[in-house]
This record gives sequence, C-alpha cells and structure tokens, in this order.
Amino acid sequence: MQKIVVCGLSNRALDMFIKPVQTKFSEENEIVGLLDSDQKRIELCQQVFPELAMIRTYRPEQFSQMVKETGATTVIVTSRDDTHVDYIIQGLEHDLDIISEKPMVTTCTDANRVMEAEKKSKGKVTVAFNYRYNPFHRKIKEMILDGKLGRITSIDLNWYIDTYHGASYFKRWNRMREYSGGLSVHKSTHHFDLVNWWIDQKPEQVFAYGALNYYGKDGELNPSPIDNRYCGTCSQRRECDYYTRWTNRTDSLAVKDDHIKSGGNQPYTNYRTDACIFDHEIEIEDTYVATVKYDLGALLSYSINFSLPYEGYRLAINGTKGRLETQEFHELSRVPFPVPEQTIDYFPLFGSKEIIHVVQSEGGHGGGDPIIQEDLFLGSDPYRRYDILAGAEAGAYSIAVGEGVWRSSIENKPMNIEDLLKGSRVKQ
Repeated sequence: MQKIVVCGLSNRALDMFIKPVQTKFSEENEIVGLLDSDQKRIELCQQVFPELAMIRTYRPEQFSQMVKETGATTVIVTSRDDTHVDYIIQGLEHDLDIISEKPMVTTCTDANRVMEAEKKSKGKVTVAFNYRYNPFHRKIKEMILDGKLGRITSIDLNWYIDTYHGASYFKRWNRMREYSGGLSVHKSTHHFDLVNWWIDQKPEQVFAYGALNYYGKDGELNPSPIDNRYCGTCSQRRECDYYTRWTNRTDSLAVKDDHIKSGGNQPYTNYRTDACIFDHEIEIEDTYVATVKYDLGALLSYSINFSLPYEGYRLAINGTKGRLETQEFHELSRVPFPVPEQTIDYFPLFGSKEIIHVVQSEGGHGGGDPIIQEDLFLGSDPYRRYDILAGAEAGAYSIAVGEGVWRSSIENKPMNIEDLLKGSRVKQ
C-alpha cells in the first residue's frame, strides 16, 4: 500500500493524480495528507473529494511534520514549478519515493541537486512525462527499437500552440521565468524528453534563437498600453482579438481545454488565471527555434510557437534505413476546419511506403494519461518490453536542453549540456 501525500493542490493534482487514486487505485494507494500554501485550495480539494475531508492537511513549512504524522511512503509534487525542488529534496531526505509533475524542476542547478539527493536516498524520483504514453509516441518508440529506421541521424519536430492555449501561459504565473523557467522549460521539456527517449541518446549541445513576438507590452494586437488588466474586468476586452476569438459578448461560450479551466476563475487566494497577456512584466519568449546535437550523432531541429491558428505538431525522424513522418492536430485544438486522421507514414530507404493506423485509447494526452496512471499506482507493466517511466536523470536532461535553449538565445552561442548540469558559470 502506497501512503501518498500531495504537495500542491493544482488542477493537475486533482484531475491527473487524486481522482484516479480515489476512483481506480484505492486498493493499492491511500492519500494520507494534503499540503498547500493556500487554504482555499485545500477546501476546494475536499469539496471535490468529500472522502478526503477528514485527512490531515498541512502548510509548506510543515513537510517533515506531515511525513511523521502520516507515515507517508510517496510524495506527489504538483505545486508551482519553482517549488518542486523543495518538496523533492525533502522527500528524498526522508527516503520517500517521489512522483513529480513535469518539469521536475526549473533550473539545471536544481536538477543537479535532485540527482545528488537521490544518490543519497533510499527513495527514487519519477517524472510524470505522460506524453511518452500517447499511443503514437509508444508506436514510434517500438518502430525505432525494431530497427525500422536503423541508426537515427536527424529529427525534425515543429510544435504549434493555438491562440487560446498559447495565450493561457501568459495569463498565469507561467509568464514569470522565476516561477516557470520560461516556456522552453515549462512546456518544451515535454518535447525534449520525447526525443531523448525515442532515440535513446543524450543531448550534448544546443544552439537556439528565441523571441517575444505576440505577447507582452509590444504585442502588435495590444488594444492599449494600459497595464495590470484582467480579462474578467477589462473595459477593452471587446477590442482584444485574443479575447473575442474565443469569447462572445455574453461570455457564454465554454472553451474546452485541459490546461486552464473555462468559465471564470477558481476562488484561490491572490491568484487569477485571466491576467492581461500584454502586461509589461512579461519578458519570456513565445517563439523558439533550436538545434540539438546528441552523443551518438543525431541532430534535432526543433521549433515551437505559442500563437498559431491551430494546435498540434509535425514530426519526421530519419535513420540509415528509413524515415517516418506523422502530423497531429490536437484533440483540443479547436480547429475550425476538417483535419485528417493521424497516421504514421513509414518510408524505408529502399522499398514501399507503409501507412500505420495506430490503435488509440480514451483519456487525456491522446490516451496516455490512463496508462501512465496505471504504471504510477500499480507499478510498471511487466509485459512491456521497454522502459517508459522517466526518472531523475531523464528529467534533468530535458531541463538542461530547455535551459540551454533560453541561455543560447540570449548569449548567442552554443551551450554544452554537461556544463549546464554541472553548474558552470554562465551569465544570467
């Protein structure tokens, strides 16, 4: 029986972790403690899950007390990104197992701290990279393992975030680098981890460019230079293309999205999810292009854009025996035009093209969420022929590439991944 304490009662905590524990995996897992800095989040969690109303609750400074009083064996970390490191380190010092939402931490310095702490602990760190579990992504891994592509030589990955989901990152705490590490860490670590895992190579060096093109005070669609606005009370929202694209005059439209709740703000303390996307304080990038070199010779060409008409990605992987291609239009992307079914197209170097229709499943992140939840709360599937759960090292390398992208874009030079992880002196 895992005795679980949850640190940070975010929407992701409730939907991705607490709900499946309570509804599917309660025979093997028990939530014994809740921790958050905001009492209102604790109250909301207990309203959603009345069966948790009587368990002990704690504030951040009471972590050790929580472990002692609850007899916890596992810590789920779903707090704001920059606070992950505090709970992970404390949990490892108590020899507990850690399940951390991605990104594991927000800086290479903290990633190195986690890896060093894990070496001294009886506990282990698992990073919930649920996008590995998407059925298309698992099929790609299996094709590579089967040698269909031969030795991997290059990857092209272009990621697209639409104007609803993309704008949401600039309405919340994610827009502050000190909290999120910037979007090359908060968001792109998903993608860097996928590539690292697919090709089973370690990133060595990254060179990148980044820019703030759409959001912030200089955004071309900013109705006015007024600062500190909120969508819910802004007198200029009818003049804002980002607002009117998704909201009618009576605010009766409900937009489907699994990252930010529609239909108003949750009653949290000193936190809103509708801050103006054109505020002066915004200085993180919303556009990146990057090249990553790997230790066994593969090269990644990557881009991401946070303000596009639709959401999804295009992927191509090249090897000495062939190439695969796939394109996804995201299920929640609100695309206003017909889209083709996603397939994987395989082109052997010599031979006929194959079109692979992947068996899909229900659930978030393309059906990946229910499967990772089984691995997290029942143990890894013993019949799967490859490792899929991510550990601390995988979390660290994804963060190193993300931080390298940002640092390279501001310093205009390549960044060595091992130097970043070892904490070499680089300009802030």
